[in-house]
Amino acid sequence: MVRTIISALVLLAASTALAGAAEFEVDMLNKGPDGAMVFEPPLTRVAVGDTVHFVAKDKGHDAQTIPGMLPDGATPIKGQISQDVTVTFTVPGVYGVRCVPHFGLGMVALVLVGDAPPANLAAAKAVNVPPLAKKRLDPLWAQIQ
Repeated sequence: MVRTIISALVLLAASTALAGAAEFEVDMLNKGPDGAMVFEPPLTRVAVGDTVHFVAKDKGHDAQTIPGMLPDGATPIKGQISQDVTVTFTVPGVYGVRCVPHFGLGMVALVLVGDAPPANLAAAKAVNVPPLAKKRLDPLWAQIQ
């Protein structure tokens, strides 16, 4: 009887948490407000448990984690070329996202999960990225400190 009640309470708590989760969309575009080869928006702020849909509005793009820009214990993002990828964020921190074919052209984005500043901010900022990616990331870093 006690196990049944505890199980019911755990399920209720889990469903309540999921019911409060939000969904966001980040478009992968050949051209957007910030120029060519962009994620739009370039910075997405979410809560733990929220979901982000990376949508391939234009073909030839993917969404993958930038190595070194991932909180400890988080699962890397590994989208496929020209396919949408959906990620539910369960670990707080900052996630760097890149389009692998267009990383050198600066196609990057950040997802901030939880409150700023994230615990992995210094490590993420220290990652060496191509010059055009750095140019796009620098103003985003300033927004999350």
